[in-house]
This record gives sequence, C-alpha cells and structure tokens, in this order.
Amino acid sequence: MKPLQGQAAVVTGGAKRIGRALALSLAEAGADIAITYRESESAALRTVSELEALGVQATAFQADVRDPAQIRTAIEAAAARFRRLDLLVNNAGRFETEALESITVEQWDAMFETNTRGPFLAAQAAHPYLKAAQGRIINIGSLGGMHPWPTHAHYSTSKAALHMLTRTMSRAFAPEISVNCVAPGMIVNGEVGEEYESFARRTPMKRNGTAQDVAAAVLFFATGPHFITGQILSVDGGLGL
Repeated sequence: MKPLQGQAAVVTGGAKRIGRALALSLAEAGADIAITYRESESAALRTVSELEALGVQATAFQADVRDPAQIRTAIEAAAARFRRLDLLVNNAGRFETEALESITVEQWDAMFETNTRGPFLAAQAAHPYLKAAQGRIINIGSLGGMHPWPTHAHYSTSKAALHMLTRTMSRAFAPEISVNCVAPGMIVNGEVGEEYESFARRTPMKRNGTAQDVAAAVLFFATGPHFITGQILSVDGGLGL
C-alpha cells in the first residue's frame, strides 16, 4: 500500500522544474494529482502523461494563482474530478534579481501577488475540502525568506511573509488541517557555471540541492504525522547556517 493511495493533491505551478518533481513524487506515493499552470500548457500536458504513466489519475488546469476566480475554479474542478482533496502544495512562485534601490512598485507588487497572495488564495479555496479530509497544506518558501538577500529584497520579503502565513494558517486551520513549509536553498536543475560551483563550495554538504531533495521534504510533510504543523523546514545542505 502506497502511503498516499486513495488521496488527491493539487500542486500549483506543477508543469515544470521543481513543481513537476513534486507532482511526480506524490504520484509515486500513490496520490492522484492535479497541477496548475499559467502559460506552460505543452509542458503541463507532458507532465500529466508522466503522472498517468505512474498509474494515478492526473489532470492540469490553466490558472493564474494571482486571480481569485481562476484559482478557485481550478481547486473546485480538482476536488470534483477526484471527489476529494487531501493535499495542497503551493509551489507556484516568482523569482527576480534586482538592486533594492531599483525595485519598482510594479515589481514589488508582482512578487507579492504570486509568492504570498497566491498561496493565500489557493488555501482559502481549498479549505473546505481539506477540512473535510483532515488534509494538509505544504507551502514552498525559500532560504531567502529566512536570510536577507540584498539583491532580492522583494523576493526575500515575499517569502518571509509566506513563512509567517504558514505559521498563521497552521493555527487558524487546526486541528483539521496541518500546514507546513519547505524552504529550499540553492536548487539546480542541470545548470552549471562558477556561480553554482561557488554556492556548492560554501555549502557544508558540498553540493547544491536538487528538485528531488525538495520533493523528499514535501513527501515527509505529506505522509508524516499530521500532528506536525507550523514548521519551516530548510532544504539547503546547511547553506543557511
């Protein structure tokens, strides 16, 4: 018996990169999967095929997590398709490098719209289904939300806000729903170069992280004790120490 057999999950931004790895890991554990995407339709369809090849039901919904109506429609459609919803993984995110003194109001707002408001809207939409299922929410935060990154001020601040939202939701949604957060450090998807090698040298574990490292942490929160809630788990090889 796979640990998530008979359960259903929504992974926002699940078409590519880390989101795809999270969806595949949950499917390997037995969960039926709905992913959302904003523009990457072809990648989303390929990921759905990969998920179905693992023997689970899978579907993809176009939804901009910044739009309350779109994300609510996607969540409701996923719950209707699977007749339940046990897990929400708020993975959709935005990243950008910019000097603090050069960040525009539009850049600042766009970062928070995706990284903080998006998970808030998705959690609200999923709340009744997760409450009925005694389910779980897992947010994807960042090491940047725990340490000040001077060239990523809007990103770091939005992720710090997501970490606090995780803790607040864990109290507000208890005892029916557990809410936790995985905070990756430097995660590579085949990228090479001196910048990445420099991070690896500075990391106590002497390597950068992979999407599979993040997926393993998400799977822990998805299958571990429901009693664990309100936690921020760094997946950074000790880089933040």
